[in-house]
Amino acid sequence: MSGRDLVVHLDERFAVVDKPAGLVVHPAPGHSGETLVDVLGDLLGGGEAERPGIVHRLDRDTSGLMLVARDDEAHRRLSAMIKAREVERRYIALVRGHLRSRSGTIDAPLGRDHRAPERRAVRGRGAREARTHFEARELLPAHTLVDVRLETGRTHQIRAHFAAIGHPVAGDELYGGGSEPERQFLHSASLRFAHPFTGEALSFESPLPEDLEQALARARDA
Repeated sequence: MSGRDLVVHLDERFAVVDKPAGLVVHPAPGHSGETLVDVLGDLLGGGEAERPGIVHRLDRDTSGLMLVARDDEAHRRLSAMIKAREVERRYIALVRGHLRSRSGTIDAPLGRDHRAPERRAVRGRGAREARTHFEARELLPAHTLVDVRLETGRTHQIRAHFAAIGHPVAGDELYGGGSEPERQFLHSASLRFAHPFTGEALSFESPLPEDLEQALARARDA
C-alpha cells in the first residue's frame, strides 16, 4: 500500500487521507503490524515521535477521512482546532434496531469500562464529557442508517454511545453489534474546517467503501 494512494488533499502543512479499514493509525503496545504512520512515512511531521502528525484517530476497523499534520506548527494549530471543536467531523453508521427519535444528541460522559478495560462505558473510569449528534437517514427492516456528528472525540465514542442507548453499530462485536458485516459499519464521511494558515474554508467527502455498500444492500433486503 502506498501512502500517496490514500491522500485526498496535500499541501506543505497538512494532509487529508482516506484510511482503509483494518489499518491501525499508529504504533501501540500489543500491535506489531504496519500502521498508517508507517504507510504515510515522510508525509507526516510534528507532534510525538512515535505518532508524528497524528492530531485525531480512527479505530482500526473504522474507515474514512483523517486530518494529519506535516510539521510542528501545523500539528499545534490543528490539535488546537480539534480541541476547540472547529473541525466538523461527520460519520455514517448503520446501527441495530430503530431509533426512538429520528434525530437527537447522546450526551453522556465516557471512560474505561470497569469490567472490560478495552471498552468505553458511560460514567466509566476517568469519564470525560462526550456528545454525539445524530440524524436518521434511512430506516431499514432491522437497522437504521444514521448520519453522525461528533462534538467531542473520545475513544470509541460513537460505538460506545450507540451501544449505551441499545442500538450498537452493526458488526461491532466488542459493543454487541453482532458479526454482520465483518467489521463495524462506521465510516468517517466528511471533514469541514478552515485552513489553519490561510483561513480558507475546506470541505472533503468520502463515499462509503465497497464492503459497506454491500453490507447496506444486504441490510435493505433483510
